[in-house]
Amino acid sequence: MTAPHQDRAAASALEVRGLSVRITGRTVVDDVTFTVPPGGRVGLIGASGSGKSMTSLALMGLEPTGADVTGSIRLDGQELVGLTDRQRAPFRGARMGMVFQEPGTALDPLRRVGAQIAEPLRLHRGLDRRQVGTAVLDLARAVGLPDPESLLRQWPHQLSGGQRQRICIAMALAGRPGLLIADEPTTALDVTTEARILDLLARLDVSLVFVTHDLAVLARIADTVVVLDAGRVVETGSVTDLLASPQHPTTRALVEAARATARRTP
Repeated sequence: MTAPHQDRAAASALEVRGLSVRITGRTVVDDVTFTVPPGGRVGLIGASGSGKSMTSLALMGLEPTGADVTGSIRLDGQELVGLTDRQRAPFRGARMGMVFQEPGTALDPLRRVGAQIAEPLRLHRGLDRRQVGTAVLDLARAVGLPDPESLLRQWPHQLSGGQRQRICIAMALAGRPGLLIADEPTTALDVTTEARILDLLARLDVSLVFVTHDLAVLARIADTVVVLDAGRVVETGSVTDLLASPQHPTTRALVEAARATARRTP
């Protein structure tokens, strides 16, 4: 399997400083800071409710209506916090792509999957009908979809979970973003399909923010780990260092869970 070609100068750099998100007076993300260098792979990890998914949504400007976002999010030096939804629109898809946790809800059940990949190609790259058809096929092949000519004519409910997730990855890559945010993209997949999706993501020529609750999964794809607990960063370091010598109780619990998973895996 080959990775989709990104014909751009370089993967993007992301700098997050003091990011906080408040919803109806409650702080759900609290002073989060981390950086993703061009081509870097950073993992956000934590238990359910730790703030990792809300952090990823805030990066995309997709936080809930009425949420108060403060701090700084800079993509290639450009500040995103404080922009209106209309001002944010050129960044979504074209410069920042996102793969959501559950492809069953991320895809429109009333549209064929090929049309759903085609939409961002027209929107972000301005391709004509013939160019779109070629580009859709190229993306489908790049993400490893079998018999793409036939599969792209199908509806989301006709595909397996792994195939739907690959469609979502193709959609996220259609605008050739420099940064990809993947929010628990393998949670609902079987072990074999999970491995294939991780292999695909690892091969992409983009910067990556990978969100998960599973350190064993993160160790296969990330260089740096940011551990969240109750919306705050409690530990940061390389995957190797955190596995070898976790300092915070939350990190130690995640390491033990990863080791337990490894012991159960044949």
